[in-house]
Amino acid sequence: MAASASSVIRCLLTVAVVLSPLLAGAAAGGGLSTSFYSKKCPNVQSIVRAGMTSAVAAEKRMGASILRMFFHDCFVNGCDASILLDDTATFTGEKNAGPNANSVRGYEVIDAIKTQVEASCNATVSCADILALAARDAVNLLGGPTWTVYLGRRDARTASQSDANANLPGPGSSLATLVTMFGNKGLSARDMTALSGAHTIGQARCATFRDRIYNDANINATFASLRQQTCPQASAGGAGDAALAPIDVQSPEAFDNAYYQNLMARQGLFHSDQELFSGGSQDALVKKYSGNAAMFAADFARAMVRMGAISPLTGAQGEVRLDCRKVN
Repeated sequence: MAASASSVIRCLLTVAVVLSPLLAGAAAGGGLSTSFYSKKCPNVQSIVRAGMTSAVAAEKRMGASILRMFFHDCFVNGCDASILLDDTATFTGEKNAGPNANSVRGYEVIDAIKTQVEASCNATVSCADILALAARDAVNLLGGPTWTVYLGRRDARTASQSDANANLPGPGSSLATLVTMFGNKGLSARDMTALSGAHTIGQARCATFRDRIYNDANINATFASLRQQTCPQASAGGAGDAALAPIDVQSPEAFDNAYYQNLMARQGLFHSDQELFSGGSQDALVKKYSGNAAMFAADFARAMVRMGAISPLTGAQGEVRLDCRKVN
């Protein structure tokens, strides 16, 4: 029976994968196109895929890191690769903003892919588009859906540390805050709950969930105790802050719907995670996703297309950076 059920889920996931670009097609705007590089750089998608395949093979966690990088880029003045710009003596970028410092990782993976893309198609493909493709491949390589990535983004010549601090929802956020912050980017509450499922992969630092495992009431006691073993309550001089734990206690290296099952068992690692299943407006959707992997896969793919269309620079705006870490 279990084998049969898993075959059905695999079949439904395949359907979701095929349908997701069709269902999402109308959502992408801002002058982006599915065929933007078809003549100028026809191999770009295979180059990005090869780079991500290598990176994820070396470290599965890197898939989650690249997905998170894309989210942190798009939520700060749009999907414009501003997160990739290094600080200089005269320029303060986003890498050292509160939500990013000692946290966002994988910049070298994007650099390596950019080098390969430049070798094939010089000064043609933006860092913003490379990141959008890399995030899609990260999800798919870990067992999640795929989707059609709309392309044609240009790279920002500026970045804003203050905007990064203001626009990225933190792990202590309430449901109302999450709905508002995603709504500010044109994303619905359903999009927000689907995109939160990205927490089915990856690791988190103790500093981001310490308050939850010691102070929240809406948490499974055994789960809290398990996480407390590697995340000390006292933090003299930041001791223990960097200790890692899987965000999804069941299958942290597989992109699946276990995250929602965890929420129903009160095993969300972040306060903001458990807010999605805490007697509020998203409880019913969390319950649906927990029992329907194909519905989650399709909704996640659709929401990723929408997020990827947040305020892109197109046409003559911005530039195509030659080095993702600095403006031309």
